[in-house]
Order: sequence, then C-alpha cells, then structure tokens
Amino acid sequence: MKIGYPCINQSLDCSSSRTFRLASYSDERLIETVAQNLACLRRILEYNVEHGLLFFRLTSDLVPFASHPINQYNWQEHFKMTFRSLGDYIKSHNLRISMHPDQFVVLNSPNEKTVQQSIAELEYQAGILDLMDLDTTAKLQVHGGGAYGDKPAAIERFAQVYHTRLPDAVKARLCVENDDRTYTLQDCLQLHELTGMPVIFDNLHHACVNQGEPMREAVQLAAATWQREKDGILMMDYSAQAPGERKGKHIQSIQEALFHDFLVETEGLDMDIMLEIKDKEESALKALEVAKQLGRLA
Repeated sequence: MKIGYPCINQSLDCSSSRTFRLASYSDERLIETVAQNLACLRRILEYNVEHGLLFFRLTSDLVPFASHPINQYNWQEHFKMTFRSLGDYIKSHNLRISMHPDQFVVLNSPNEKTVQQSIAELEYQAGILDLMDLDTTAKLQVHGGGAYGDKPAAIERFAQVYHTRLPDAVKARLCVENDDRTYTLQDCLQLHELTGMPVIFDNLHHACVNQGEPMREAVQLAAATWQREKDGILMMDYSAQAPGERKGKHIQSIQEALFHDFLVETEGLDMDIMLEIKDKEESALKALEVAKQLGRLA
C-alpha cells in the first residue's frame, strides 16, 4: 500500500500548477512557466520521498494550455530531458503517479466540441506520463460523465468513443471513477465490461450513491478490474464527508479514527490510497502513521 495526496504541497513555497491568462499567451511565457512548474514538481517529489508518501497525483496544469489550439510550441521536445529526469526519479524511488483531468473532460457528451476537447486533454496528459517513460501503472482517471436523460445510452456512447476515437496511449492508462451523483460503482463496472478500463474506487462517492454494496465488497469489486502486471494494484480515492456541508464535500483534515476503521474494514485488500482531503500532505502524513500502526504498508 502507498499513500499520497493530489497536486499541491502546502509545506513548500512553490507551485507546479502556475499558469497565466490566455490573452497573455506567448511561447516565452509558456517556456518560463513550464520550467518553474517542473522545478517545483521535482521539489514536491523529493519531499514525498523523504516523508514516505509514495503516491502522487500530478496537476493537469504542468503545461498551461497544452491541449488548446493556441499552444503550437513543441514543449515536448524542449523539456524532453527534464521530463525523462523526473521519470527516472519516480521510478528509482518506486513512486506511483496518476493524473485526473478536469471536469470539462466528458467523453460521453452529446456535444462534439466537448468530446474533441476531452480527447485532446487526455492525449496531453497521457503524453506527460509517456515523456516520463512511466509504465501503464501510472493512470489517468476520469468520471463517467453525464446521464443526459438516458444513462444506458450515455454509457454506450462513452464505450463507442473509447473504442473508436481514443489513441492506444490513452486507452492504456485510462480508468473510470465512481462519482457522488450519477455514475455508481455498478455503472463503472458496466463501463469496465464494455471497455476493459479499471475502476478507481472512491469511498466517499460510494457512501453518497450506491446499490447497497458494503464498503469492503465495493473495494473488492473495483479491485477485481485491475490486472496487476498491466495496471498495478487498485488505486482508490479516500475522503470523508465535511460536517454540515453539501453531500460529497471533502473534509478539511483527516479523521484518523475513521481512516483507521476503513483500513480495518479492508484488511487483506491491497490498494494505493489517494487522500482527497483539503490539507493535503498534512493529512497524508497522519494517514501514513495510522497505516504503519496497522502494518498495512509494504
């Protein structure tokens, strides 16, 4: 088991997601910003290794406007050696890496422009992982999308786009995550049957909407969709409900007793856990200690 957090380290004085306004785009601005983002990413990875946090989600904003038509610069070639060096560091320290495209990535949208933009974004993010020379256990996670008044048709549309329009480099990394409103674990399992995509499990989303599966059974069902050699072990997102907030809103800081109970409930199941908790590495370090006490770390 590896434990981690997404995108931002609040202990460091840098960001790997610096960007700028589209109106001020220039190749020079792009090069300067990407260089800063990649330098900060290196610092974040070093912090994570030092503290035993071996699962990390890269920000979608490493390269601003990477999937936008305005960006015609060959940043892949310009930063090729930097990406390769980052990948070497990741591999040499046995880190697990993922990316989670923004909410505008909706593969089953009835809007063709949205689908085109979604595919372009997935190609960019898969390209980042390829530039780092990471194997296909480094994943891209998306949600099922909308139901558009006919969820079975929306699921079929997702599968059709997957099979007919996604490049192999994207399909090799793509996973689908259950959400807190529309796509339940069972819906994601159906998408798995249609496409072969592994299912990323989110415990909070499952608590919000489900078909009555107990938590341990739900984790087992998701884990069964992962082929260890090709995909690695199950990736899952962990959070808890923020008190007094809308259903599905993530908690500010980890409740260690709840996390302890979740690990006890899933004893014997192997997974890497991404903490979607607002104080980022602070909670991840606490979760690491709970997992150590239970003997859950590899």
